[in-house]
Amino acid sequence: MIMEKPADHPILPARKVGVLFANLGTPDGYDYWSMRRYLNEFLSDKRVIDYPAWKWQPILQGIILTKRPFSSGEAYKSIWNEDLGESPLMTITKQQITKLQAALEKRYGTEVMTDFCMRYGNPSTKSKVREMVAAGCDRILFFPLYPQYAGATMGTANDQFFRALMDEAWQPASRTIPPYFDDPAYVDALAQSVERGYAAMEQKPDLLVVSYHGMPERYLQQGDPYHCQCQKSTRLLKERLGWGDDDITTTFQSVFGPEEWLKPYTVKEVARLAKAGKKNIAVIAPAFSADCIETLEEIQEEIQEAFVEAGGESFTYIPCLNDDDAHIAALMGVAERNLAGWLE
Repeated sequence: MIMEKPADHPILPARKVGVLFANLGTPDGYDYWSMRRYLNEFLSDKRVIDYPAWKWQPILQGIILTKRPFSSGEAYKSIWNEDLGESPLMTITKQQITKLQAALEKRYGTEVMTDFCMRYGNPSTKSKVREMVAAGCDRILFFPLYPQYAGATMGTANDQFFRALMDEAWQPASRTIPPYFDDPAYVDALAQSVERGYAAMEQKPDLLVVSYHGMPERYLQQGDPYHCQCQKSTRLLKERLGWGDDDITTTFQSVFGPEEWLKPYTVKEVARLAKAGKKNIAVIAPAFSADCIETLEEIQEEIQEAFVEAGGESFTYIPCLNDDDAHIAALMGVAERNLAGWLE
């Protein structure tokens, strides 16, 4: 016997499965206060800077957030998408999600709801979880767009997702994806981008520099697998390309603070390579799923400048995979595997 709902029963939407992609984040603008809000949220994250609050916050609030919003704002201004009024990371993420949404709907129909959030800034993780639950998502696959796991990237994104679930009266069932740095389709997409980049060059580079975002060496000793996964990413890329050890090297960028970080540092290594006779290099950044401040400004300006000043002649940046079709197909493969049992 079917029981009728009472007249005052809340209206429940049709059941759906949510797929929520997440990226690092972006300021809303490059003005001082937008930058300060963004940097404050980012640099107050204990996964990013794990110093005790009593020690770190006075430095952050009294010194760093007084000066850094100006310099960071200038960096963002140099790459800003003025036509759309947003950072390139936001523009590219929207392009990725448009393609992923179409692919997921083609595969699963209206049973799936696809969206994205940012760990820092907008749209927030909490707001997007709320929207999905309100739309009837009783299951959510959370998909941080980081091929390699690091506590300061995938870990903190997952933390924020779990915090958002804590505020829901009716929590959806949830899953998070594992790192996909060794996924064959992802490695193949990465290799294809290198092959296209090399084919477009008049002269083959002396070396491919594979630059990953850095982290303090201490994190590796504490058990973070990021360094090992980066090294394996480079090895798998080398094997897929059929190259030797002399054709490719791994470096780490974006050093911050007084601690020793993972080495070699990209900015110093490219200068050393130029002085050692490697006058023609290419650089790729596989830890980033979309081009952003670290690739468009840091690599193509600061790191390139260090290479040229040391005697380098040709510096080529190979863009992130962004919304390349092979990248979207690789991400879809990861999503499909992790949706198994929820959607068929």
